Amino acid sequence: MAGWSTLRSPPLHKPLPMAAATRAIRRLLVASRHLHASASEGAAREAPRSFIHPAAVVHPDAVVGQGVSIGPFCTVGASARIGDACQLHAGSHVMGDTELGERCVVFSGAILGADIPGQTIIGENNVIGHHAVVGVKCQDLKYKSGDECFLQIGNNNEIREYCSIHRSSKSCDCTVIGDNNLIMGSCHIAHDCRIGNNNIFANNTLFAGHVAVEDCTHTAGAVVVHQFCHIGSFSFLGGGSVVAQDVPRYMMVAGDRAELRGLNLEGLRRNGFSDQEVRKLRKAYQKVFMPTIDSHCSFEDRLTELEREIELSETPVSYMVESIRMSFGEGRRGICKFRSWNR
Repeated sequence: MAGWSTLRSPPLHKPLPMAAATRAIRRLLVASRHLHASASEGAAREAPRSFIHPAAVVHPDAVVGQGVSIGPFCTVGASARIGDACQLHAGSHVMGDTELGERCVVFSGAILGADIPGQTIIGENNVIGHHAVVGVKCQDLKYKSGDECFLQIGNNNEIREYCSIHRSSKSCDCTVIGDNNLIMGSCHIAHDCRIGNNNIFANNTLFAGHVAVEDCTHTAGAVVVHQFCHIGSFSFLGGGSVVAQDVPRYMMVAGDRAELRGLNLEGLRRNGFSDQEVRKLRKAYQKVFMPTIDSHCSFEDRLTELEREIELSETPVSYMVESIRMSFGEGRRGICKFRSWNR
């Protein structure tokens, strides 16, 4: 036991030199700053709270995302799903099985969806104007009550005031609108239409059922398009036109019972077509639609001859020919007439 008295335990805290102590204090200060910065960043990353006005009626089963603003006198149904950062202005309504993507803005009086079987899906960054009606029952008498019907809208569309966009007429079909379209005031898109991307429809453009519109088309005001017509890419429909047949790609039509009026040269220029591409398109158009007076070739002969010419069969001329050919397929309406055909 005597030996134990000679043993000493090491000190619990060995004194630090002054320089080492200073370095330790600095490390503590840096760590403290990082901790505070992380806490601030975490607070900033916290999702903003949604605001629901006390005068709004939101069903408890509705799914409302983060940072959503719902104004007074709005209604949101039980099956509705509102994406993050959406804004529902006063008196707007989301009904039925309707999904609204992130960062959409719905202005006063607009109605999205309906309490009928089926679904309305609206993508991100869309603007729905005042008193627009989107995703309601179609006006087709063939629609049977109780059938499912569908509407799907992409991203970055602007749908202005008093527009009406209807769901499909059958459960096997769907009304579809793509991305980046500008649909101006009082336009109508009926059941089962299929609209592409980057189109501009001026006020009071009316599409009947089952109309197909490709990409980058432009309509002037008060245009009417017959059901089952097909509007090709980069085409232009003049103001007041009544379109009863297909409009091939790159072309311009105008008039009551619209007729071909040449290529949409301004539209081609704005969409980046080269001078060489435009020249080839003009040559092809003249060959098919503007034959010489002494020419005895039929329209079909001229189109066939164009297809055989290698120098003219390259893109985009081949797309134009393809568009014309498809318009004469089964179930299609043919293309708009051209006056020189009857010479």
